[in-house]
Amino acid sequence: MTRMAWRADASQVLTLAAPLVLTQLAQVAQGTTSIVMLGQLDTVDLAAGGLALSLFNLLRTMGVGLITPTGNLVAEASVDAQGGASRIRALLCASLALATAAGLLAALLMVLGAPLLRGLGQDPRVVERCGQYLTAAAPGLLPLLWFQVLRQLTVGLGRPGPMLAVTLASVGLNAVLAYALMKGAGGLPALGLSGVAIAGTVVNALALGALLWVARRDPGVAPLLSLRNETSPWPAWRRLARLGLPVAASYGSEAAFFSVLGLLAGAFGPTALAAHTVLNQLVYVVFMVAVGLSQAVSLCISRAWAHRDGARARRLGLTTLGLGWIAMAGVGLLYLAAPLEVLGLLLRPGSSGEVAAQAAALLGIAAVLQCFDCSQNLAIGMLRGVGETASAFFRTLLGYWGVGLPLAWWLGWVLQLGLSGLWLGLAGGLATTAGLLLLRFVKVTAAARHRSPTALVQGGPA
Repeated sequence: MTRMAWRADASQVLTLAAPLVLTQLAQVAQGTTSIVMLGQLDTVDLAAGGLALSLFNLLRTMGVGLITPTGNLVAEASVDAQGGASRIRALLCASLALATAAGLLAALLMVLGAPLLRGLGQDPRVVERCGQYLTAAAPGLLPLLWFQVLRQLTVGLGRPGPMLAVTLASVGLNAVLAYALMKGAGGLPALGLSGVAIAGTVVNALALGALLWVARRDPGVAPLLSLRNETSPWPAWRRLARLGLPVAASYGSEAAFFSVLGLLAGAFGPTALAAHTVLNQLVYVVFMVAVGLSQAVSLCISRAWAHRDGARARRLGLTTLGLGWIAMAGVGLLYLAAPLEVLGLLLRPGSSGEVAAQAAALLGIAAVLQCFDCSQNLAIGMLRGVGETASAFFRTLLGYWGVGLPLAWWLGWVLQLGLSGLWLGLAGGLATTAGLLLLRFVKVTAAARHRSPTALVQGGPA
């Protein structure tokens, strides 16, 4: 394959990925802002907020995963000049129904599930404050997931601009409101930890309203926002559920893996949990680059797969994998060159010396871990592009839970490596998952290269 073809593929992926990466970074900035605000409180609040955010992200991630295929299906339907609009409206109804069900269930689990943490070896003070945070954050799940439905609609239609603008505006608003509610500025009550969660809930609702307002004024999107359909939404609901449930399970498997490691870190004490929280949030921010690339390559591969071009699908995947490694290597070098300065972005100077010291000791592991984390997320997107959502889920189960968690427990507790052992186990689980997923992608696309054009159907292997 010529070098020009590789460059063309890289350009295509990067053009689509750029606004998606920026949106992901802007969106996660809201969570990062919360961590920064929590860093202004004491160690117990930081630990409790970190634990709450870990559980919140688990439920949020699974809900988002459930509706993620909406973008792919909207893009597919948009090329149908005759019935495409009706199909898109049916997909919108189906996606909103799934998002509502997922949001209500997750909110209920957040309110009722926090007390269960007492039986998992957590500090009682951390559990109490964690419950307060989750209760205040629970109402924000529904508008957050509805926002994601509109996001998938606009991305599938190739109109990510309004979504990016709204997300960027929400970051600044969240920072101001979180500080005001935490400290009691501007005449507002000083609510401490709960104030940070309430700010997130309010901002989620306002972001949904803003995106809907903008979408209704977009002539390419507005006609599709009607919930009155010429056709039944149930076929779209079944198709979306069939694709979305494995994606939600894959995303949830990873998020649960990180959440369980957070619980294990909490068993080492509030300081260890606080250090784990800061480092985990740092890695999570960088992970958004991989998420944007994964979404972009998934759509690109879907188009190549629809044209029965297995060779190009494989080339797109491998090209994006190389782009991801370059990005992760650059960030890893920054970690090693200026560890305290990097951590200082999330911690108040001079207030958390022991937390910063523990986190800095793990930055070398984090630098390597991010390459594995990026690779496995890209591979999930690649497999989604060829219709392999169920196989991706089973491979993540094996990598995270069959290898990563036992390895983390053995290194952290049996060998008594503490927090370093947990992170080494995390890296091992992500590396195993990435290897399993990439091997499957290479196998599927290699098989496609040797089939006749009629042997393939849009969305996956025949």
